[in-house]
Amino acid sequence: MEDLAECLPVREFRWYKGRRHYSGWYWSSTVNRLVIYESRLELARIMLADFDAAVVGIAAQPFLLVGADGDRIRRHVPDLLVVSGDGGVTVADVKPASKRDDPDMRALMAWTRETVASRGWAFEEWYGAPPRLLANVAFLAGYRRPMVIEEALIPRVLGAAFGGRAIVDVERSLRPAHPAMARHAVLHLLWRGALHADLAVPLDGTSVVRPHAEAVGG
Repeated sequence: MEDLAECLPVREFRWYKGRRHYSGWYWSSTVNRLVIYESRLELARIMLADFDAAVVGIAAQPFLLVGADGDRIRRHVPDLLVVSGDGGVTVADVKPASKRDDPDMRALMAWTRETVASRGWAFEEWYGAPPRLLANVAFLAGYRRPMVIEEALIPRVLGAAFGGRAIVDVERSLRPAHPAMARHAVLHLLWRGALHADLAVPLDGTSVVRPHAEAVGG
């Protein structure tokens, strides 16, 4: 599965005037390389996969599926392939919510689900996520690169957050460390999953953070 997750896209996107979709490349901290996306919706799903600590592999447009569907032959390139640390594989198609009930889309999704299930893989139809969650994850993605922090601050930040404390209080406890570097460390650890916060509400200095193991343990 690792080899499949590291494959190049089976098709290339092209830039041209008047293009309806926003395409580009996203640097993934999970796979330490660029991942292609063909729309802002795909970018959002890739960022969520990159943010998920259980994910170890991400590939866009990973392969071409070809096979019979009744009396027709389908050819379809799924949008994403995501590999988890336990070896689980999820193939995802990212579509706008307006397409969810389209009969042709339903037929394609049903065929894709059946086809990937024959390999023992899961299939996900993804039509978006709560806007606040996406906004928070997109913000934290700005701190995904390790070079934005001082590694020496990590144990101090985790210790300061023990028991659950507001981000501003964690920063104050780290003085005389530079306040900006303390904030960077907190946000980077939130991205890495070492710290936990409620991302269903706006993330700011008053947000309470706690070490992940402590949050999971209740």
